[in-house]
Amino acid sequence: MDLDNVLKNEGIKVTKELNKTEVKTIAKDISIKLCLAFPEQNLSRKDLYCSLASLKMYLATLPKDFSGAKYILSNNSIYFNKNIPFEKIPNTAMHECIHFIQHFHGRDNLGLVRSKKETALNEAAVQLMASEANMEPMAEVKYFNMFLKTNSLNFYPLECSILNQIAYFTGTYPLFNSVLYSNDIFKNTFITKFNKKMYNQLVNQLDKLLNAESSLNYYAEEFANKTDANSIKKMNKFINYKKQKITALYFQTQNYIIKNCFNFEFNAIRTLKDIHEFKNRLYEFKNYIAYTDNYTFYNDYYRFMMNALVSKKEQIIASGKINLFAPDTKSLVIIDTRKSKLSFIKTFARKLKELVKSEISKDYINE
Repeated sequence: MDLDNVLKNEGIKVTKELNKTEVKTIAKDISIKLCLAFPEQNLSRKDLYCSLASLKMYLATLPKDFSGAKYILSNNSIYFNKNIPFEKIPNTAMHECIHFIQHFHGRDNLGLVRSKKETALNEAAVQLMASEANMEPMAEVKYFNMFLKTNSLNFYPLECSILNQIAYFTGTYPLFNSVLYSNDIFKNTFITKFNKKMYNQLVNQLDKLLNAESSLNYYAEEFANKTDANSIKKMNKFINYKKQKITALYFQTQNYIIKNCFNFEFNAIRTLKDIHEFKNRLYEFKNYIAYTDNYTFYNDYYRFMMNALVSKKEQIIASGKINLFAPDTKSLVIIDTRKSKLSFIKTFARKLKELVKSEISKDYINE
């Protein structure tokens, strides 16, 4: 398909090409931000700048459902909404420039995408990186009657929220590494920690969420064009139904993560230190979830797990091994209560013998 048809299909109408100086300014801004935000990913500022500066960039009229910018692979170009002030273009460009980096590194693969079913996962991951690189602050917002914390207010907020919950268990390093270098590190990390079935389920849930939101946007545009009062009433009712379905799908996914991921971690508990860490992790997860006035799943699960931890602690103690924290270190000391007295006597005798052998120690004893 030739370029004109590609742009036509995307709904893009070019109004102006940015000059070399403007492109270099954008490339410099983005390469600096990415390297500062993700130093552990070993990005080369020079290589990033040279690659991004080679792109063609345009101002254009874009469809309403675009984020303000669109990267087109076929001609290696980025198109920006013509109404965006130039000083805001680098932030707007960040998401699409990360897509360009994915194409540059992945060729046939695109970041986390290995099939059409992983599109939502990749888009959410790219947006999380873009928000972090742009140093977007976390804020609590109300979205479809849900309260959630996000640093991506306008783009994929629900998908980013769910992916943040998943990354709580894997860490962000494997996620962002797979985004940038188009590898399976994130997927393999998750499957190793949990299992493939859970990975596929969550990928599928993210895609369902994205498709449901896309469908809602379509009907919202239809609603805007309605003039008949009866039609407006029916469409408004239908849109509210769609919003309720999205809310239900989000909480279904969130609850799945809470139950399955923390169940895996609970089953891996072997020491009192593990119990302590599990309590903290479960408690801190409250900062990652969305909730409504009637949402109770997390609190119910939390109480259930606190009771289960009491039983788990009793089992560990009954097994004959008690785990203590040394006062000056975080390392774990395991004491066998059946042998502790004998071990202490043997250790004391050995230490005393070593002490007596030392001339310095003898002087110390005499004093």
